[in-house]
Amino acid sequence: MTVSTRIVKSPVGNLELVASDAGLQSLHWVDEKPTALADTHPVLDRAQAQLDEYFAGKRTSFDVPLDLVGTPFQVKAWRALADIPYGETVSYGEQAERIGHPKAFRAVGSANGKNPVAIILPCHRVINSDGGLGGFGGGDGLPTKRRLLDLESGEANLLAAP
Repeated sequence: MTVSTRIVKSPVGNLELVASDAGLQSLHWVDEKPTALADTHPVLDRAQAQLDEYFAGKRTSFDVPLDLVGTPFQVKAWRALADIPYGETVSYGEQAERIGHPKAFRAVGSANGKNPVAIILPCHRVINSDGGLGGFGGGDGLPTKRRLLDLESGEANLLAAP
């Protein structure tokens, strides 16, 4: 199976996109800079365009095809992230209930920590039951999670100069 990669600049750091012919496999933060000669791939083009729209406040959901690799539980937890509405949050316990495993909130947290396509499948919308942010493995961690939540609540413009 052939995969294509591209590093794109975003307001929350440089993101490496990896796609197979079946769909987007991963989106993760990298220190490398975007390159002028990026792989051409329709899934990468679509993901990059939709991310640009999201950061500009013009997109609230994604419809990029995904090629998720994980355990059946992980994939179920990851796919459930797409059902959390833009600008809203749920607890790890609520997510566990939504996937039919009400006592598995720790396992949901672990699965979310391994989410291969953060932002696209918005694990940043899952918080602790007490309202605390919980964990976030992308970018610089919790500050990135806060910036994404602030963008969705209208409290931040990530495209504005700092």
